[in-house]
Amino acid sequence: MPRKPHTTSQVQLLRERYYKALPGKESLIQIIGEAEVSEQVYNSNAIENSTLTLEETEKILLQIDLDRYVSEREIYEAKNLARVTEYIEKRAKEEELSIPVVLLLHKMLIGNIKEEIAGRFRRGDEWVRVGAHIGADPKDVSGLVAGVLTKYFADRESNIIERISRLHLSFESIHPFCDGNGRIGRVLNNYALLREGYVPVNIAFADRARYYDAFKEYDKNKDTRVMEEIVGRALSNSYHKRLAYLESKKILTLSEYAKKHKQSYSNLLNKANRQTIEAFIEKGVWKIGE
Repeated sequence: MPRKPHTTSQVQLLRERYYKALPGKESLIQIIGEAEVSEQVYNSNAIENSTLTLEETEKILLQIDLDRYVSEREIYEAKNLARVTEYIEKRAKEEELSIPVVLLLHKMLIGNIKEEIAGRFRRGDEWVRVGAHIGADPKDVSGLVAGVLTKYFADRESNIIERISRLHLSFESIHPFCDGNGRIGRVLNNYALLREGYVPVNIAFADRARYYDAFKEYDKNKDTRVMEEIVGRALSNSYHKRLAYLESKKILTLSEYAKKHKQSYSNLLNKANRQTIEAFIEKGVWKIGE
């Protein structure tokens, strides 16, 4: 199994640096968050097999016509998820994560797509399957989700990476909705992180295979370590990006940095992927501050 590359202390050090550099630059963080919306939407939808590219997602959110036909569903998936992503930035600071909040976010996400299932859990004979995994019995869904939230709040002694990973894996294992489970689950990750004073994470489409491995491991033996690896790296990436801007560093692409410092790009890229250097992804490009 993978080792845990991000300890509580490593994340806390980044968090402390972030809050030390933040005063007076809150508007900069707001702008960074706004600029990230299209990336959040693109990656989360792509994981669910959306055909939209990042550029097409940006155009849809800016209400610019695309150069090809795209289904109405994909357009609404992009617009709705962008709306939810922006909404939780404020809502998470005002209200604790709860079942009513989960249902509201789902209603916002699925509205205009499948109104008959928007904002409610599965019921009756509404069974769902993801690969070989069958979601929980519809009659048990509400109680199981309540139990997941209770466990999340009760487990304050565990580090944030473990808690978010278990929250996400257990929520997805239940698969409480008829549609939108993956997207809403990733929204809930960020709601919880923002609520506790952390920065949001962006699970990249490029990591989809590893992301699916995490669910397989959890389904097989309740092991959360693969997801912890993914969440830890994503959280580190998010802090590295914000710190590069907050600390007024000169931002270079990783390839430019490699040439300037006469280092191996492939070696730097490996370190960036493992988050052992302060590199971050922006619009699909690896960058680093110096």
